[in-house]
Amino acid sequence: MRRRCLGANDRRLLRGASCVVGIDEVGRGCLAGPVVVCGVRFEAIAAQPLIQDSKTLTARQREQAAEWVVRSCADWLVLEVWVEVIDRLSILQAVRLAMRACVRTLARPGSAVVVDGVELAEEGLGIQSPVRADATFFSVAAASIVAKVHRDRLMVELDGRNPGWGWRQNKGYGTAEHRRALESAGRSYLHRKTFQWSPVLP
Repeated sequence: MRRRCLGANDRRLLRGASCVVGIDEVGRGCLAGPVVVCGVRFEAIAAQPLIQDSKTLTARQREQAAEWVVRSCADWLVLEVWVEVIDRLSILQAVRLAMRACVRTLARPGSAVVVDGVELAEEGLGIQSPVRADATFFSVAAASIVAKVHRDRLMVELDGRNPGWGWRQNKGYGTAEHRRALESAGRSYLHRKTFQWSPVLP
């Protein structure tokens, strides 16, 4: 399948900005594990067809794309927000906290900042928050890919230390298999107490 190269929206921003910072999160809708937030700063946008909405790529393509991003961008940051913080603050506030940290670390004077669908207010910065920015902005798609690869690797590692909930396959999302495991084994210390799950109906 021929892919449409992203980048037009980012290049438009770069006409009036020194760089563009894209920020996205992965794992917000999961029952278990951290949410991972990534920010990526680009000073120029290359033609790289692998930089797409991460959900449209295979696992191997995401790995290749993530390697390209960390080699090619001006700077990047990955933050893990763990269950204790999510349960204390709420998932939205926890994500906002990490995204603001990305902005403060990566943005420079004259930066354009694009965040996927989460409203942020940082003094002195005009931050755009379009819905589904990972499908329309190169920088946000790049951040989404790096976050997804990082979180998937982490969930595979956590599955090895905490077998029984199938995290290697479900990555903490509320699949039928995961919910059946919750019915039989209960919650682990990595399950979010503030997230409700529905039992699997017979």
